[in-house]
Amino acid sequence: MLERLTIPGFVDLQVNGYVGVDFSSPDLTEDAFVDACRRLRATGTAAFLPTLITSPLEVYERNLPLIASVLAREEFRAWLPGLHIEGPFLSSQPGAVGAHNPDWTTAPTVDIFEKLLRWSRGSIKLFTLSPELPGAELMARAAVAAGVAVSLGHTLATKEDLQRLAQAGARAFTHLGNALPAQLPKFANPIWPALANDDLTAMLIADGHHVTDDFLKAVIRAKGVERVIITSDASPVAGMPPGKYRTLNNDIVLEPNGRLHNPAKGFLVGSSATMLQCMNHLASLGILTLEELLKVGFHNPVKLARIDPKSIPRTENVSYNQESKRFELAVR
Repeated sequence: MLERLTIPGFVDLQVNGYVGVDFSSPDLTEDAFVDACRRLRATGTAAFLPTLITSPLEVYERNLPLIASVLAREEFRAWLPGLHIEGPFLSSQPGAVGAHNPDWTTAPTVDIFEKLLRWSRGSIKLFTLSPELPGAELMARAAVAAGVAVSLGHTLATKEDLQRLAQAGARAFTHLGNALPAQLPKFANPIWPALANDDLTAMLIADGHHVTDDFLKAVIRAKGVERVIITSDASPVAGMPPGKYRTLNNDIVLEPNGRLHNPAKGFLVGSSATMLQCMNHLASLGILTLEELLKVGFHNPVKLARIDPKSIPRTENVSYNQESKRFELAVR
């Protein structure tokens, strides 16, 4: 029996692109951006934040106004409520920098943040930065004062770094468990203090590849359902068939099982999943009730990004199968 959801659909706070369209590409066009957004929304994602990763400043200067002009249109205003900027204020250290280009990272400054905010026409909802970098605290305070939610990530931060930024207003940790070296000190690493800090909500990529099921379970139990947000971290290759691609400045392989990786460097490059796929993977673990799944897939993300949940139009194509315990997409 299919059950109509009490939410409009899922909310994704991190979407880097879709069906071959890279939101950080210097060649991004308005038509391609619009098409990718419309197609993603048809997969059960009721609202999402287009995300720009670490890029040269001229790319932000070009792409942010282009995207902001689309967000301002009546069609998109309700379900594209703003942007997520992930970089350039990230650690350049191997592992922590992840798939981002370390040459394009830079220390946080209020001046650069204000330029990004101006180029985006005030549409930034979420900003990810590394807390250990000089200037991070000042930048975080400026962002919070501007109404932008601050998340921490791509970091080798200490407990003290996380505490300092939480005191400055940071309220989340971007894709906890990822953007880290493959080998870490047993205790002196960012995972434990992020789990222990009650001011930080853990954003998790539940695609079945970025973190193990055991890690998902442990984080949810440590943080509690109220402090967990599921995100897809969808790459521009999401929605594409298996094969070899060039995206986000990486030569990557999309495996038939959905794993998206750079085989030469040995790391993942975003995800190939939608929120529907992530939520079904999480549901398959059997650790959350339907009400709890809706919290981590809708209520918690809108709360962090200060999105009015009543403003999001219903997708009308997602329901919950009580027998299989899965979310299903209606075939149109």
